[in-house]
Amino acid sequence: MTSAIPPHTPGPQVRARALVRKPKLWLVPTVLSALVAVGLSLLYMGGILNPNDNLHRLPVALVDEDRGTPLPGQREPLGKQITDRIVAGSSDDSVHWRRLDRAQAQDALASGEIFGALVVPEDFTASVAALTTNRATARPTITVLTNPGLGSLGSSITAQINQSAAHQASLAIGKQLAAGTDVPTTRLLLADPVAVTTQVGHPIGRHSGLGLTAFYYTLLLVLGGFIGGNLVNSGVDTSLGYADSEIGPWHSRYPTVPIDRTQTLVLKMLMTAGISLLTTTLVMVATISVLGMDASHLPMLWLFSYCATVAVGLGVQAINAAFGGIGQLVSMFVFIALALPSSGATVPLEATPGFFRFLGLFEPMHQLGAGVRSILYFDARADAGLARGWIMIAVGTALALVFGFAMTRYYDRRGLRRLTPQPA
Repeated sequence: MTSAIPPHTPGPQVRARALVRKPKLWLVPTVLSALVAVGLSLLYMGGILNPNDNLHRLPVALVDEDRGTPLPGQREPLGKQITDRIVAGSSDDSVHWRRLDRAQAQDALASGEIFGALVVPEDFTASVAALTTNRATARPTITVLTNPGLGSLGSSITAQINQSAAHQASLAIGKQLAAGTDVPTTRLLLADPVAVTTQVGHPIGRHSGLGLTAFYYTLLLVLGGFIGGNLVNSGVDTSLGYADSEIGPWHSRYPTVPIDRTQTLVLKMLMTAGISLLTTTLVMVATISVLGMDASHLPMLWLFSYCATVAVGLGVQAINAAFGGIGQLVSMFVFIALALPSSGATVPLEATPGFFRFLGLFEPMHQLGAGVRSILYFDARADAGLARGWIMIAVGTALALVFGFAMTRYYDRRGLRRLTPQPA
């Protein structure tokens, strides 16, 4: 039942221009606003400015299917020479070239283990040898395979790396072949003899946002847990009489319910878990049924989405219970500010500075995003990130419960009861 504040005769009113001159009034909001502005600027912009310069062990497959007879005077087929030259040329550790056969590379693409592949075909040496004769029917071709399920930027960066490597290999081969002929037209043809084609190695649906739906869907889950948790937190405090309700000029105060901090946290966590049933369902209805997002394994997607939302919501409740008024700011940094640039969904973690790669080891959005990406693009394979996502949900839920109840029990044992609002 709402207990309205009785009207009272106002005393002398303080003018804003009198208060605005007080330094203490400015201190806390100014310092916090400045720290947030600088922190968010460094976090968000610091992770995306130089993806190519920050590359560190980007996993790319190198497939050599060339089984041709070595050219005269050479001991190995050209495919082996090209792949060896590519690996030897990557001395800066920016790319992690993985030597795989075609089946292994296709499986790695299908599980999201690699961002792309460079494939030297079986008849490569024979096709190159034919260029110096009248038997040539087409330029030799090296194929670049992309993996759009890992994001459009990651796929684009990998394609550029593969195309550059193939082009350098073509120039090196051409230099070798041109040295053995004096015919100007042949020398011109052999200057850059290899064609490079790009193909999608692991296709995804047309309504997948070029590989970005996994990121935005994960963001919806995290925001659902974060915003929902804070709404439950403020709503329960208002209903139990530990905070005032003020909407525009209307102000009300509920009778204070005698309840300790631990039981309040139990109530908030139960309500968070209950409301998340509705919000998770609505997110799927809006994104899949209304907007037509490509998605499969719908029961698995719903269960994963619900558990992810609950894990974030419980973490928000635990942080609010421990930190009180600044809990929303703390949880915002934990679940949003630090999580977005370290998610690895828009910019691969392998293309970010080391600090963001470190955050990606434990920040929830990266782990949850890997699980969602596995369900949406990689047939819900455990090794495509789904297993890691479930582990993160379990660990996050356990940490939220342990931390939240440890803090509230400590406060209750110390007799640190919550204060209730009092009329002036």
